Amino acid sequence: MELDPRQTLVVAILVLFVGKALTARIAFLREYNIPEPVSGGLIASILFGTIYLLLDKEVVFTLDLRNTLLIVFFTTIGLSSKFSTLLKGGKPLMILLVLAVAYLFIQDFTGLAVAYLLDQPLETGLISGSVSLSGGHGTAIAWAPRFVNEYGISNAMEIGIASATFGLILGGLIGGPIAKFLITRKNLTPSNDPDLTVGSQHHVQEEAIGYEAFLRTTLLIAVSIGIGEALNESLKAFGLNLPDFVTSLFAGILVINFGPMILKRAYWPEKNRSLALISDLSLGLFLAMSLMSLQLWTLAGLGGPILLTLVAQVLVLVLFVLFVVFRLMGADYDAAVMSAGYAGLALGATPTAIANMTAVTEKFGASAKAFIVVPLVGAFFIDIANALIIQFLLDKI
Repeated sequence: MELDPRQTLVVAILVLFVGKALTARIAFLREYNIPEPVSGGLIASILFGTIYLLLDKEVVFTLDLRNTLLIVFFTTIGLSSKFSTLLKGGKPLMILLVLAVAYLFIQDFTGLAVAYLLDQPLETGLISGSVSLSGGHGTAIAWAPRFVNEYGISNAMEIGIASATFGLILGGLIGGPIAKFLITRKNLTPSNDPDLTVGSQHHVQEEAIGYEAFLRTTLLIAVSIGIGEALNESLKAFGLNLPDFVTSLFAGILVINFGPMILKRAYWPEKNRSLALISDLSLGLFLAMSLMSLQLWTLAGLGGPILLTLVAQVLVLVLFVLFVVFRLMGADYDAAVMSAGYAGLALGATPTAIANMTAVTEKFGASAKAFIVVPLVGAFFIDIANALIIQFLLDKI
């Protein structure tokens, strides 16, 4: 049963409402900052999985809009990034980047160690390492043919997709509890950061969102996306092929920083609630679509060795976040929010990281630094480093 774009959007909105209703009624979800799209999306994916198992009918969604929402979201991140804020995040950005690259090795060594102990092909450890976890579904799909053709791992695609699915779910579930543990145990409070531009506090009406301001903000987003597309085409001419959302993020940064210098009398969305609303809406719908479309029945064939690998990966990540990431990022409130984001990033994807941080900041307060540092590390640097590390380790094993 295939749903068209309109029907897919209707289901995604309903999923968000289900997530909000669950959060309102279940104290655990509120207490541990589980993102609403994650809880609602999991219920939906379980429902569709049950339909598949009982009725042998697969619900297929049209996800073109999901990809557009991802581009819109990262564009809003760029439009929220003034150079002054980026400079403040310079040192933390470099620290988290080094930690993230180092953890790619740790993630792969964890997978390799479990594969070795269980007498499995070592390459399966890489697939259940940074290929599918830090890399996500896209990287797992991209690398699977090579594992099949060159290393004889015939079920590489299934292992990669199942591991990435498991990681996406766990990444959205453990980030909030990690932040809560750190914030409450260390009695951390937000600094005097500016008002949230993403991760807005939905229950606080700080200012009205006017028609004209919303329209101008939408125009800026559309223009920035166009600039990002042109930038991407230019980079392709030099042999550099980046995802559209990455160039849209950088286009947003360019527009918000250089635009006011060129058009001084124009409207620029700084500390703008319209931008925050569009950001939250696009992120929420993107995650809802991603999670509700998960084919959970693919996990049914997940072998014991791969499951043990994933359990080990989660345990190692939690220890790394609590004892390394949090401390080296400053052991303050911003570090706790970034720890939640990094947990989502290392197991799932950048949007999962943002959702984790959004859930935390909605409850405890703003962290502008976190919303600059984590997306930049996750949206650009990690994918490049991951590809190099995967190739390096394949050459060595």
